[in-house]
Amino acid sequence: MGNLDKLFAALLSGTSDNNFSFSDLRHLLTVLEFDERVKGDHFIFSKNGVSEIINLQPLGNKAKAYQVKQVRNLIVKYKLAR
Repeated sequence: MGNLDKLFAALLSGTSDNNFSFSDLRHLLTVLEFDERVKGDHFIFSKNGVSEIINLQPLGNKAKAYQVKQVRNLIVKYKLAR
């Protein structure tokens, strides 16, 4: 199992929301071909065919737990996982 597969598994399992790396979350969204805009400390992700926009903000080097959950719900809703 590759590192990317492990990241997807960790995200989809929901057991590490409080301990998910911000850079890993950004990487997953980039791999899923989301477009990224940065405005200050706001990282805004959008994708054609996905009506929601994801707005991420780091908490130190970690992602905020509720934002990890939002990304997971989006991946499940639109069946975006690899």
